[in-house]
Amino acid sequence: MTADPAKPDMSATTKDVLAKVQRMIPPLLETFHKGQLGRVAVIGGSKDYTGAPYFSAMASARLGCDMSHIICTPEAGAVIKTYSPNLMVHPLMRQSPTTSDQPSTASSNSKNVELDPERVSAEIIDMLPRLHVLVVGPGLGRDSLMHATVARVIKAARTAGMPVVIDADALQIVQNNPEIVRGYEGAVLTPNVVEFKRLCDALGIKDEAAKGKSETERVETLARALDGVTVVQKGGKDYISNGVTTLADDLVGGRKRSGGQGDTLTGSIATFLGWRKAYLDGLWDVGQNKLDAKEMIGLAAFGGSAITRECSRLAFLKKGRSLQASDLTDEVHVAFMNLFGEVDADAGGSCP
Repeated sequence: MTADPAKPDMSATTKDVLAKVQRMIPPLLETFHKGQLGRVAVIGGSKDYTGAPYFSAMASARLGCDMSHIICTPEAGAVIKTYSPNLMVHPLMRQSPTTSDQPSTASSNSKNVELDPERVSAEIIDMLPRLHVLVVGPGLGRDSLMHATVARVIKAARTAGMPVVIDADALQIVQNNPEIVRGYEGAVLTPNVVEFKRLCDALGIKDEAAKGKSETERVETLARALDGVTVVQKGGKDYISNGVTTLADDLVGGRKRSGGQGDTLTGSIATFLGWRKAYLDGLWDVGQNKLDAKEMIGLAAFGGSAITRECSRLAFLKKGRSLQASDLTDEVHVAFMNLFGEVDADAGGSCP
């Protein structure tokens, strides 16, 4: 597939940042083997929500992650497996039973074991050594058992130093217990406008907008309150900050705001974070002027933002008002080519 002839407009600053992001992208060398260029798992997917984890994991795969997993409930897993044979689906999550789901007396003991968040999370935590990056939240819902399970997995990933991208209903876990990510540089939060406000409220900074703070100041304030966590504030522009360094992605996206577009963002960020690990592991010659490991978290978030906004622009050109989240998935490769060009011949490539 060739790149779209209508190249995206971008500021000189955005172009400079993308040139840095491009240095993180691995060339496809014959010396690589399966799994080295990213192993991402999306934790989400429940009885009522199956699309979101699919869109996140598929964006990750289409962008170039080697292995994309989805960890979800059995009900969601049966459905998601029909969407694509390319994703590895693990039905390890459990939801609290409804009244109609209550077990009989004979089976209640075994059911109680299944519904223990310690036991449920243990199986997922056992998978972490096989993964590079977690995405938590797409299709998670607000079930208490799901949240208790995910909280334990996030803590284990943090202990292991594994990057975690947190979105959607998983942000409620952070809202209720900010300490779960506070001070963890490997955490990336991707709130929308409503979720951003809720996080600010939870952290006692609810009056920032009323004080006339700029968008940059607001995202920096939230990131500082979380002591270095990277926050992606989605909007007309995407503002990305860890409280010290702030980047603004001004690429123009499409004008249709359908549900599910944020899932492309989480999956894309996760792939860039997987490539960050490959870069830091020295899997290819990156030259003498190496990128800083901490800086690369923000660059990964910027790369994911840029891919998502360009996917949105391309999809909107084709679909207009009928645009849906799946249309963004179809544009991931063209968006990559428009933003970064061909980088497979060498480790540098050229930015448009």
